[in-house]
Amino acid sequence: MCCTYQCLYTNSDYVTRSNYGLFVCRMNENVNPIDTLYKEWLSLQPLKPEIQHRMDQQFMFDFNYNSNHLEGNTLTYGQTKLLLMFGKTEGEALFRDYEEMKAHNVGLEMMKREARDKERLLSENFIRELNSTILAGDFYRTSSDGEYRYKIHTGVYKTRPNSVITPSGELFDYASPEETPLMMTDLVSWYQDMEQKGELSVAALAALFHFRYIRIHPFEDGNGRIARLLVNYILYRHGYPMIVIPTADRKNYLNVLGQCDKNTGLLPVDGANASLEQAKPLVEYVAAFVERKLTLSIQMATGKIKNIEETTENANNVPEIMLDNK
Repeated sequence: MCCTYQCLYTNSDYVTRSNYGLFVCRMNENVNPIDTLYKEWLSLQPLKPEIQHRMDQQFMFDFNYNSNHLEGNTLTYGQTKLLLMFGKTEGEALFRDYEEMKAHNVGLEMMKREARDKERLLSENFIRELNSTILAGDFYRTSSDGEYRYKIHTGVYKTRPNSVITPSGELFDYASPEETPLMMTDLVSWYQDMEQKGELSVAALAALFHFRYIRIHPFEDGNGRIARLLVNYILYRHGYPMIVIPTADRKNYLNVLGQCDKNTGLLPVDGANASLEQAKPLVEYVAAFVERKLTLSIQMATGKIKNIEETTENANNVPEIMLDNK
């Protein structure tokens, strides 16, 4: 175990499963598989143009489809590919779903450009612009009871409270509109400081940022998609292949976030300042996907596999994580 959390944790195991075999990482050993894989991945750069193109295109399909589908977008995977490749629509789907899928892809490219510019630090302005981009501007939504319509303002922090009903039926509040601006300023400042210090592994930093951000829930809509884009912003900025959380793993993903919520308690300010230990379930979850993606990317770069398929409706074909629920 490295003294600066390069192995994420001491005395902790995670196990991931996939079509490509069983990966076991024992975090109480001195060997960190992510570091080893990352060094091998860097040694293979730059990739052959045709391999890089296939990787980029497959990721574009998989990430856009899954991140939107996690939030209820109704486009099928086939409709998503047709739209992103040829700008064509087919079958029945909400017009808004087509618009948001296209806009999300614009946001993905915008995120990659921003991450490539090492001179530019992560900023609130960029996060707000990203939110406005992926939601394709302001729009109206009908209330759950169907009695009225209200306007969703994009690219600005929320002006009305947002909350969620937990599986146990409790009301779970995110940061209030009044708390949000300062919390977001603190979050971005914290990230800039941690990136500069380099005390956390990239996977741990990305996961902890995700959890702190999602506990603020700064926008009226699009928070989950922004969180996953920013996880990939952090990975891509530091030379890691980007990850996809598949819709087939939605239950595991939400359960992991729920375990982190239990660790921090209900107060938004506590979630927005969560410690590495409190966010441990999500850190391990993200690390499992990072390790898997590095492994598969190396296999593709060296010709052992032709494609990295990350979209499946079979939950047994995506990474699972063995969490310590004690």
